[in-house]
Amino acid sequence: MTRVQKTVFILVALVALVLGLTVNKVLSGRGQGDPTALIDAGIILLPTSRSLPDVKMTNQDGKPVVMNELKGKWTMLFFGYTFCPDICPTTLAQLRQIKSELPKDVVGKLQIVLVSVDPNRDTPQQLKQYLGYFDPEFQGVTAPVDDIQKLANAVSIPFIPADTSKPNYTVDHSGNLALLGPDGTQRGFIRSPLNNQKMIAQLPGLLVRE
Repeated sequence: MTRVQKTVFILVALVALVLGLTVNKVLSGRGQGDPTALIDAGIILLPTSRSLPDVKMTNQDGKPVVMNELKGKWTMLFFGYTFCPDICPTTLAQLRQIKSELPKDVVGKLQIVLVSVDPNRDTPQQLKQYLGYFDPEFQGVTAPVDDIQKLANAVSIPFIPADTSKPNYTVDHSGNLALLGPDGTQRGFIRSPLNNQKMIAQLPGLLVRE
């Protein structure tokens, strides 16, 4: 083999190596989610996961739910209330749309939970009726306001309890969502307002993680 042939051979090998590494990186990125693309979609992952407090709530069927035992699926926690005039119905409608456009195997890895910040009015029956307008599979939970605040503060999505003595009161709360992993710990946040198409593109790669 001449020197020229050796040089060409080495160059071809290097090109093949670079291409192989590039393809592997792309394929890995598809499986695990590109951090930049996730951020662009409003999905912010924490450097380390956070444990949730042992808070007991009641779901829309009147059954007890322990919030640090939401395991087996990825969970989006949205803090809102059924009498909310704007951000809550908008967000829930967006989540319904996002869910409807995800592949079925991805949808099976996800659950959406509305945590009421208005336990004075949001009874289990009220939550069930309200969520049924969006998606009967959406879950709702309520509890005494102190317990709700404990959970909200733990996932860094605080709200201001309302003065329930006022007629037609509203509750000041964030539109961000807390993102929990299948192990029940908080993995990150989803920023409001939601970007449907970008989330639809990024969630399949994210939800395959354990």
